[in-house]
Amino acid sequence: MTTGAIAGNAGSGPNQAAVHEDRSAFAFLSMAALFFVVSGLVALIIATKLQVPTLLGGVSWLTFGRLRPIHTNGMLFGWLLAADMGLCFYLVPRLCGVKLWSEKLGMATMWLWVVIILSAVVTLAMGQNQGLEYAELPFWLDLLVVVAWVMFGTNLFATVATRKYQQMYVSIWYILASVLWTAFVYIVGNFATLFTSGVNQANLNWFYVHNAVGLIFTPLGLGIGYYFIPKAAEAPLYSHRLSMIGFWSLAFVYVWTGAHHMLHGPISQWLQTVAILFSVMLMVPVWSLVWNFLATMKGQWHQLKDNIPIKFLMAGTIFYLLTCFQGPMHSLRSVNAIVSKTDWIVGHAHMAVLGAFSFFAIGGAYYSIPRMLKTRLHSDSLANASFWLWLVGGLSFFVSLWVGGFLQGLQWNNPSIPFIDTVKFMQPFWSVRLVGGTLMFVGILLFFWNVLATFNHRHERPQAA
Repeated sequence: MTTGAIAGNAGSGPNQAAVHEDRSAFAFLSMAALFFVVSGLVALIIATKLQVPTLLGGVSWLTFGRLRPIHTNGMLFGWLLAADMGLCFYLVPRLCGVKLWSEKLGMATMWLWVVIILSAVVTLAMGQNQGLEYAELPFWLDLLVVVAWVMFGTNLFATVATRKYQQMYVSIWYILASVLWTAFVYIVGNFATLFTSGVNQANLNWFYVHNAVGLIFTPLGLGIGYYFIPKAAEAPLYSHRLSMIGFWSLAFVYVWTGAHHMLHGPISQWLQTVAILFSVMLMVPVWSLVWNFLATMKGQWHQLKDNIPIKFLMAGTIFYLLTCFQGPMHSLRSVNAIVSKTDWIVGHAHMAVLGAFSFFAIGGAYYSIPRMLKTRLHSDSLANASFWLWLVGGLSFFVSLWVGGFLQGLQWNNPSIPFIDTVKFMQPFWSVRLVGGTLMFVGILLFFWNVLATFNHRHERPQAA
């Protein structure tokens, strides 16, 4: 069986003797969907505070400074990373032709992850914050994250080590690499930064922040896309060779790009130039992947009408392309002088996490959950509604911040404009952001309800194909 065929046939061929239990995969996805709702609710409160700064201001644990890290950590680690972990537990065994190495270890990992996320909410609400972007958790919680990640990685590597299919499909390359890259990036961002200060600490922190997206969520999201796009479309992957070009170029290029967030700052000029060069070189892995995904859909575009997973996966592909066009543009000194630190960056970051990679995760969830439960999705109509709410809400959210943030940056570069006037100028754009975020939150609720109802009514519907 070739690697191209594996994507279309894994789980159904004669060598697929294993009957997958999927307990830990579904548990991770269910838990992630719940935290998705909670993090989305926190996001709505934060967005409303931009319109009404005094809202809930008398409650210390509901102030902006405490809710914001709860939202970011909740979305990144409570929702997206947990969902990706569940999807990895689903697809890796199928690409290997065996069961997950240990469902017990998978469930133990899931429950430890629940403890970590709940503890993060409590500690951050109490004001226990290390003051580093994406690395706010206390030291003891960081240690638990390392333990959980070792458990997760052990399960995946052991599953691959016992595989029946000797040739490894590209999704496995991305997922196993992400396990190793995440370990390195997380240790640097959450431990190494504690032993530095000043510019060196800022440089390490931005290495962590940027590579949290580029070497954690990107390879996991792309590995998920490489599996579910051919599966949902029932078409072979366009090019395995192109997928390897994308993988190795991502591995080589992305690690050097984080310093482009510190252009015009007190870091060395050579480091700024290196970050710019490698940021522009990101177009190589991005275009190779996007072309591979789009070419895989050749002759299958009619499926966009009714195929819910394909809708999410292809929208995620376009959001990924837009995100990775903005990144290299943002790294150029002339552009960076305008948009750096503005709301343009906020829109860009949200499109990466809530646009590209969350669309991949939701598409994978809509495809895999009915198959895990051996049933049909509770409601295609609800799923379709969640897609349009997310697409319209997301575009409203992202575009309003791109436009507003760019104009905000131009005003910052005009010394005759008082800073407070630039804040007032952004209020209409923040209003659009709130409306878009509300639409996205309704989409989150529909997604969560669909998952819950699919589980509750799993015995009443025929088995999924």
